[in-house]
Amino acid sequence: MKIHLSNNAVDLGNVAGLRAAELIKKAIELKGFASVILATGTSQFEVIQQLLRDPAIAWDRVQMFHLDEYIGLPITHKASFRRYLIERFINLVPNLKSSHLIDGELDPEAECDRLGALIRQNPIDLAFVGIGENGHLAFNDPPADFDTESPYIVVNLDEGCRAQQFGEGWFDTMEDVPKKAISMSIKQIMKSKHIVCTVPDERKSQAVADCLTREVSNLFPASILQNHPNVDIYLDLNAASRLPENFLKDAR
Repeated sequence: MKIHLSNNAVDLGNVAGLRAAELIKKAIELKGFASVILATGTSQFEVIQQLLRDPAIAWDRVQMFHLDEYIGLPITHKASFRRYLIERFINLVPNLKSSHLIDGELDPEAECDRLGALIRQNPIDLAFVGIGENGHLAFNDPPADFDTESPYIVVNLDEGCRAQQFGEGWFDTMEDVPKKAISMSIKQIMKSKHIVCTVPDERKSQAVADCLTREVSNLFPASILQNHPNVDIYLDLNAASRLPENFLKDAR
């Protein structure tokens, strides 16, 4: 696990995006194409923008999988992660090899089966993730299921997760935030060859400290990243503010 520190969220996103672009191009060079998992939310804004600025990425050789999506939320809603990815990424790379979005308006179990069958045939080169205020990884809220082999699962969203979505302005009221979602499972995320995890903002500082310094536990879902052989954690100074000083001595 390599920790990288930036002064602010913009710098963090730019540096993480540069690393991600390097990994995508390397995968294409080695095997002719790349399979990536894209995340959404405020932590990914600058990362995606940096990727789009790189003219050397052969997007026609990149296939994209989707990390998580609310159940029952229409694609027209401002909080729809499908809408996020279409507007902020897919529409801007019209030559993308393929994109596999989660449709939360369909039967959830059938959608999990459909996407699970697809991703089992496509080993992932790079996963983009963040850490939630409650320590979740994707929508795997605590206590997360560390054991399921299913690539995509139906999950219940806890109050901390729903409060974060409301607090970030994606919903007009707390009651509007869905209580269920489809999420890529912990084990599926961990199968990715490389993981780029970006976490800005002081509001996530306690979750960062818990997940990076405590023992691995499903009560701190993103702590599982400690067990991954190739993970880069990108933090701004605010997100890293609760980490012990000695923990950051090798950060760069």
